[in-house]
Amino acid sequence: MKNLLRHILPINCIVIGFMTILLANSCANIVPPSGGPRDSLPPRLVIANPKDSATNVKTKNILLTFNEFVSLQSPENIIYSPVPKNTPQVDYKLRNVTVRFRDSLEENTTYSIDFGNSIIDVNESNVAKNFRYVFSTGPSIDFNTYQGKVLVAETGKVDSTLIIVLHKNTSDSAIKKLSPRFFTRINGKGEFKFNNLPAGTFAAYVVDGKSYNKIFDSTALFAFRDALVEIGNYNELDTFYAFTQSIIKNVKATDPSGSLPPSLRDDKRLRYLTILDNGMQDLLSDFKMVFNRKIFSLDTGKVRLTNNEDVVQNGYTVSLDSLRKTLILRYSWKENTTYKLIIQKDAVLDSNAISLSRADTLLLSTRKETEYGSVRFRFLNVDTAQHAVLQLFQNEEQVASYPINQNDIQIRRFKPGSYELRILYDANKNGKWDTGSFTPIKKQPEKVFFIPRQLNIRANWDNETTIALQ
Repeated sequence: MKNLLRHILPINCIVIGFMTILLANSCANIVPPSGGPRDSLPPRLVIANPKDSATNVKTKNILLTFNEFVSLQSPENIIYSPVPKNTPQVDYKLRNVTVRFRDSLEENTTYSIDFGNSIIDVNESNVAKNFRYVFSTGPSIDFNTYQGKVLVAETGKVDSTLIIVLHKNTSDSAIKKLSPRFFTRINGKGEFKFNNLPAGTFAAYVVDGKSYNKIFDSTALFAFRDALVEIGNYNELDTFYAFTQSIIKNVKATDPSGSLPPSLRDDKRLRYLTILDNGMQDLLSDFKMVFNRKIFSLDTGKVRLTNNEDVVQNGYTVSLDSLRKTLILRYSWKENTTYKLIIQKDAVLDSNAISLSRADTLLLSTRKETEYGSVRFRFLNVDTAQHAVLQLFQNEEQVASYPINQNDIQIRRFKPGSYELRILYDANKNGKWDTGSFTPIKKQPEKVFFIPRQLNIRANWDNETTIALQ
């Protein structure tokens, strides 16, 4: 029996050792547990010293502690109200964000720090959106608000780089010389809102976001409120229309001869190039011909428009553009018709009295009616008494405009394509948008309402659209 045990025990030890090796190898192949679902929660404030919305605060140091490690992105975008003379020092470490005011705190004043989207967590960059912290050096917190919207007057669109400023000094010179008492930004919809304002009288302006506390820039977008705003007694929504203070704009006309081929542009003879739409004359456009040099004189009697039977047409006009390099012929074209434009040799002369090398006859064929679409506009909430004008744009260039004298208009010929729509309230009835002024005379700009959808016109199709203003 002892001999049998002597043989069995070593075998058991070998088996146990072999099983241990197998188990160890098996454990090595087990996939470790995952880290769980991705953290999607923003940092959350757990401690504030002083407490959020605390009153009778004396310290200039603010400590904010969050439930996870945080960092700051774009701390220069933090808004402090009231606007301090010296920007506070802000820092972060681990779970803490600290703010140290450099200026002495004013008595009985509500302070707010709007971090916007500056605070993010370290691991997943989750944003503590629109995080604000408020305290007061007096016995109570101010809860007055002021809100509204800002639009660019010329386009009716939003420019989110603009800011709203409130000046306690209500003289007109304050906007040019002093920093504001309060300011806030607008969102992507053009909306703004001030919170925790004290009751009082303020002058309200819209200025460029990069220069709110610097010397006023008269070349940037700007807006003003006609009357002072009474914070605490005014709860309506205000709309500002921003415009450029510089009323006179030095717009340099583009030299049309720059589009000519070099062989034509550099020719010593007086040459020209006709401007057509794929070889056809557009029914809605003027006929144009561009010369390679400035035209000194034009004899309109030597430029004739006839039909295909050489009968001179009535009602056309011939002129030069402002640079005197483009001849423009205006006429109410008939569809699917061939015209002859007869130009005598000496109809045009350059500054050296050089004329065309010979007389010329150009054949102009107009497009068919079926190559255009018609469109019927129905207008809702458009005040026709304010001389409303429908404006159509392509690539930010106005291509057509139509006065709105009634709530239903139809346009028979419309070039196919996509158009941006705007409605202008043309106060002075000159058919175009006019800017405003702040000094020496206060005058608001004309209003333009942007229609936030494209108008798509199809050829040989009766199109209909309804335009409603808010």
